[in-house]
Amino acid sequence: MILRQFLDTDPVVAASYLIGCGGQSVAAVIDPVGDPLHYREAAAEHGMSIRYVIDTHIHADHLSSGRGIAASVGAEYLLGPGNDGAAADYRAVDGEILELGNVSLQVIHTPGHTPEHVTLLVTDGTRGPEPWAAVTGHTLMAGDMGRTELAGDPSRGAQDLFDSAERLRTLPDHVLVLPGAFSGSVCGRGLSGNPISTIGFERRFNRAFRMTSRDEFVRFMLSNIPKPPPDAAATRATNMSARAGVEFVPMNKGNRVGR
Repeated sequence: MILRQFLDTDPVVAASYLIGCGGQSVAAVIDPVGDPLHYREAAAEHGMSIRYVIDTHIHADHLSSGRGIAASVGAEYLLGPGNDGAAADYRAVDGEILELGNVSLQVIHTPGHTPEHVTLLVTDGTRGPEPWAAVTGHTLMAGDMGRTELAGDPSRGAQDLFDSAERLRTLPDHVLVLPGAFSGSVCGRGLSGNPISTIGFERRFNRAFRMTSRDEFVRFMLSNIPKPPPDAAATRATNMSARAGVEFVPMNKGNRVGR
């Protein structure tokens, strides 16, 4: 299995991923930000073709380059259920499994931050039959869970996010959390500068994720909401468009770290 994490800090704080099977030479790109060339080069470095490009949700803090990457390599651009107004080559459903050779991604619908948000459970068949990582986007991050007012009613979003947290809390403690943001992002409060965590650590130390009372959780999520990203509504509307990310202006390579 191949896992590459890309960390961006300018113009937005975000984490994205290349995940795939080196043996079968196939990969997926998840939540891409910036120049598509970064992801194509990373895939080529490992001799992999990109089969899927997936946004865990319609972003409001940055422009996705997902459709641009998909168009440039002939991959499918995927979104989850819950927002039929957004353009995608394919709409994955809850529980669906996306095959990448010996690696699989199970789509788990985790709304709350946005209606269409999904988490991707990663299984490496060469290691074992159980998921060992979860790409959680802005549903669960190290230190907080995603704000709920950028794509709809904040109270309804908080209710949905609590249900999503309940699903994620059923995962074993050892499962890695691979979030879509880290410290400096406006999509959470008090986020850690560490862009990787585990379900067990967040279960113990994440203020929102450890709450098991729905009312307490909703009150917490509706308090001390940070300022929204600049032009959040316009950015989200652009990311819903079929043309989003197809005509792309490259970003400064010096602000990206791959690992």
